Amino acid sequence: MTQAVAVQRSHGVLSKATWRAARQLGLSGAALSKVIGLSEATVSRLGRGEWDVAPQSKEGQLAALLVRLFRSLDAIVGNDAAKVAAWMGSYNQALNGVPRELIESPQGLVMTLQYVDAMRATS
Repeated sequence: MTQAVAVQRSHGVLSKATWRAARQLGLSGAALSKVIGLSEATVSRLGRGEWDVAPQSKEGQLAALLVRLFRSLDAIVGNDAAKVAAWMGSYNQALNGVPRELIESPQGLVMTLQYVDAMRATS
């Protein structure tokens, strides 16, 4: 496999994982665009498989954090979509905000991921 093919394949994997994680976390296209810093039109193309996130780009790094957040949260709630949605949409006293809103900034995304990772480590 050539390096170009491997890079292209990794872009597709991150793009699909990002789209799937966003759906599972209950994020709209508009919310996903805020989380990873892309226009809504580009996020729409991402969802249709017409655009790929470059893993080394700022958007790719934020997308990878979003995927990690979903995987950690999903592991905690036992693959229960209703619990994921409830957690994302509820005020969290420890985070001092609603996770779905907090993750729209890079700092909020990192803070929320760190919190979920810590919860996962203690469970």
